[in-house]
Amino acid sequence: MASIAETRSFFDHFVLADINEQRCIDALKALDNSARFATAKVDASSKADLVALAQAHKIDIIVNACDPRLNDPIFEAAYEAGCTYVDMAMNLSKPHPTNRYNEVGEPLGAAQLAADPRWREKGLLALVGMGVEPGLSNVFARYAADHLFDTIDEIGVRDGSNLSIDGFEFAPTFSIWTTIEECLNPPIVWEKSRGLFTTECFSEPEVFHFPAGIGAYECVNVEHEEVLLIPREIECNRVTFKYSLGAEFIDWLKTFAYLGLDSTEKIRVGDASVAPRDVLAAVLPNPAKLGHLMHGRTCAGTWVKGTSYGEPREVYLYHVADNETTMREYG
Repeated sequence: MASIAETRSFFDHFVLADINEQRCIDALKALDNSARFATAKVDASSKADLVALAQAHKIDIIVNACDPRLNDPIFEAAYEAGCTYVDMAMNLSKPHPTNRYNEVGEPLGAAQLAADPRWREKGLLALVGMGVEPGLSNVFARYAADHLFDTIDEIGVRDGSNLSIDGFEFAPTFSIWTTIEECLNPPIVWEKSRGLFTTECFSEPEVFHFPAGIGAYECVNVEHEEVLLIPREIECNRVTFKYSLGAEFIDWLKTFAYLGLDSTEKIRVGDASVAPRDVLAAVLPNPAKLGHLMHGRTCAGTWVKGTSYGEPREVYLYHVADNETTMREYG
């Protein structure tokens, strides 16, 4: 965030805050001009600490770049402090207690969306799910509906890459905690005739041809916010989200689930009490340290099918990033 913000003129003061302030200090050292930046130590699980920090620096906007497990306190701190709020992923879901692969329990972002009336009443803005996916993918869908189609049958977000990481057979490029959450939770699908429903993990495999030399990859359903957000605003018949995870990656995830390593429930190990998923996150390589080993491109896009001037039409609106270049320039 800091490396991109450095080149923008629309802010006067930018505070990087983390429970480990040294990370923020290191980020500022990499900038050419850090005059508008400051750092702070904060526990993002503490609403009171976040409010105090926002008030101390007279903050207007809180951008939440944390793991979605911390959404609740950050979201509520922004509300209490009277700040605009932006995040890149919505509150975590809770699968249906008895019929998880058919019925939806508590969907992603339910509490945030339910807070809309009180935020409006206070005159505050919260942009939830405003990253690339969700975020840019939703903007693509809106653009297609407004400018490219008369009617829309299906909107399908498709994410794929030909990424490789030197020296690693399995190394997720972002939080393994979040990877497990979205890939091993029941995928969600929305249909106009049925509403929101769930399916088996990694369901409805299809081969999708990604642009910019990435090529053809098999994509499968996973849980993602677009399936909830897009039908709220755009008239269509079906919305899906599919990743090109790859057979080997899926096998790793299935193995973690089989061994119980995806569990967030703490267990006793000697004198310690730990959650298996936290142990897994601790032993896997830190994604932030893998940038110099990455090769290949990643594509995030929205595939829209419908009609225009009475004729069938399909359009894929997308953004491609070269992983090696992106990590080198922005970290």
